[in-house]
Amino acid sequence: MSSQSRISNTYKTAKRVSFNDESKFVIFSDCHRGDNSFADDFSNNRNIYYHALKHYYTEGFTYCELGDGDELWENDNFQSILEAHKNIFNLMKLFYAEGRLHRLLGNHDMVYRNQSYVEKTLYSYFDKVTNTNKPLFPGITFSEGLILEHETTKQELFLLHGHQADWMNYRGWKFNRFMVRAVWRQMQIFGIGDPTSPAKNYKELIKVERRTKKWITDNKNIFTVIGHTHRPRFPEPGDIAFFNDGSCVHPRSITGLEIENGAISLIKWHITTTEDGILKVNKRVLEGPQKLIKYKTE
Repeated sequence: MSSQSRISNTYKTAKRVSFNDESKFVIFSDCHRGDNSFADDFSNNRNIYYHALKHYYTEGFTYCELGDGDELWENDNFQSILEAHKNIFNLMKLFYAEGRLHRLLGNHDMVYRNQSYVEKTLYSYFDKVTNTNKPLFPGITFSEGLILEHETTKQELFLLHGHQADWMNYRGWKFNRFMVRAVWRQMQIFGIGDPTSPAKNYKELIKVERRTKKWITDNKNIFTVIGHTHRPRFPEPGDIAFFNDGSCVHPRSITGLEIENGAISLIKWHITTTEDGILKVNKRVLEGPQKLIKYKTE
């Protein structure tokens, strides 16, 4: 199956959600939440991420996580990830309880494709303090794609992780997982990047983007958002409607996309220092806002 067929299949089987100009969405991907070890890239940004996510919860946003939320290549035990970032999962529980959480599959959490694994791992967790099982995300399911369809204009926003355009990270993910656990996790501690990741391999990054853009143009320039490559993309209206939310493991910052008032923006959350030496987490708009309707094609 070609990359074009894989993306098309993801589109056909995607979960559909209706929205309007009053709807508010925040889109993050590639959190790579780990176990807080030296190999946990997410740990450097966890306070930034928590602050941002708490803001979006308070402001009534729906959270869309486009895959690779949990780092299940480097870690074979979700419990260690949960314990390392318990405050974040408690916050995500609130989104989920109110029907405001959508999680997609990525190559690093492809094990969530197995619903029995999801039931065993994510429905509940063992609380060591009370020695009881407590609910986490009861009934949660993962899909490869998500389509946001506007109630009035019928415009579709197609969200996916993006590894569908990357054969080795889609079909060969188990081999890549083995290599990460056996070799690259240990090398990462010494600052050596993982060449299986398109985020660390520029040639693979370009291939993924080129294949995704081809699918978009072959399908009437459908509005498409991916992660996977960790490289933010925000096109102008009239260009190929190819968006990328970046990642949550940039050095000292996270990037994502906001949809509010019928418009989309590329945003960055980062730490700044005030003149009196106080550290603050601030949001910066990098691109936009642009009205979604400007990207609509017939």
